[in-house]
Amino acid sequence: MPTTPGTTPPSGYTLAYTGDSHDFDYFQGAWTTQQHRLAKRGVGSKGPWETFPATLCMTEYLDGKATVDEIFFPTKGWAGLTLRLFDLAKRQWSIYWASSADGKLEPPVFGGFHGDRGEFYGEDQDNGRPVKVRFVWTKLDRDHARWEQAFSYDDRTWETNWTADFVRADPAVTCTHGRPNR
Repeated sequence: MPTTPGTTPPSGYTLAYTGDSHDFDYFQGAWTTQQHRLAKRGVGSKGPWETFPATLCMTEYLDGKATVDEIFFPTKGWAGLTLRLFDLAKRQWSIYWASSADGKLEPPVFGGFHGDRGEFYGEDQDNGRPVKVRFVWTKLDRDHARWEQAFSYDDRTWETNWTADFVRADPAVTCTHGRPNR
């Protein structure tokens, strides 16, 4: 879904961010998380927001150039899977998402980290409506991280519609064979 000629992308939107193949090394292992999701998207980040727990287990592959994590939402009854691939030639990550709720692989976002902040952008659809997508990853410290997702419906403004606060957990308690315990 390419950008329409003559339109101006929303503030900050770029597919040019680059990073390093070790950007996600810190995220390997187990995490507990509080998820905060806007109940209705496309209304300008106006609430209500729902909050629910999740557990996540992440494993690196290909010397860190690929990562896979599974996140389980016990109160929702479904799980998600993230695949991240690092393109050595472009020095850029692509991040793909799939949910057990529909079994579809969503279009990727692209980008990388500069210091402790990672920005990733792409294009998708939200209920058939074209959107620009932004993921922001923030490494708060060794044991804490934050993720945010925002959509732009109008190519001018961003609506943050999902955030997650992560706290490192014990993999021996949280994961079995790299997957969250259920």
